[in-house]
Amino acid sequence: MFAKFKLTYLLYPLLILCAMASVEAFAHGVDDSTRNFLQNNSGIQIIPFMYIGAKHMVTGYDHLLFLVGVLFFLHRSKDVLLYVSMFTVGHSLTLMTGVLANIQVNAYLIDAIIGFSVVYKGFDNLGGFKHFFEKQPNPKAAVLIFGLFHGFGLATKIQEFKLPSEGLATNLLAFNVGVELGQFIALMFILLAINYWRSFESFDRFSKVTNTALMSAGFMLVGMQLTGYLVVN
Repeated sequence: MFAKFKLTYLLYPLLILCAMASVEAFAHGVDDSTRNFLQNNSGIQIIPFMYIGAKHMVTGYDHLLFLVGVLFFLHRSKDVLLYVSMFTVGHSLTLMTGVLANIQVNAYLIDAIIGFSVVYKGFDNLGGFKHFFEKQPNPKAAVLIFGLFHGFGLATKIQEFKLPSEGLATNLLAFNVGVELGQFIALMFILLAINYWRSFESFDRFSKVTNTALMSAGFMLVGMQLTGYLVVN
């Protein structure tokens, strides 16, 4: 009996910790060593930017919560690959174009939308759209669109450091490759955890509770970012 529920007990505290953690500590926050490097960087630095990109994704709980929602009910490998590819295309496109074209977007509002993407996916997994609206939005298009916003979230953080134009495109590409590596590492653990839990009866029994918790975490992220926006502005 313990084996059936132990993963569930591990997932709930993780969701709560993710929702309550400080924005400066995770997600789009940047630690002092990374901040110093970005502020003093000059020229092409491929490996450091790859490392920063990977670390950002692995510790970026807003991105990870969204991916948990996306992968929660996917059984087939080709579906996992398709949805992850849609998300990757979306955030890679806006990350690169957002910085290179100097598209200025308010970081708090973008992060609030990213939090809303977590709410959206949890609500979708609960069958909310079919129940209340009798029609489900295209899930592939939704992942792509929210991927675009997630990419803008990455771009806004990079733009804060006003990186020099010398080697910027190469460094951004390295950062994006690092993000994909970090995403791959995170996906391995997420898929292993979900697939392991799926082998127990408790998966179906607690799937609604888990996605409700996912929505709650998303609402908390939205609230934190909108509060930050109102305080700053």
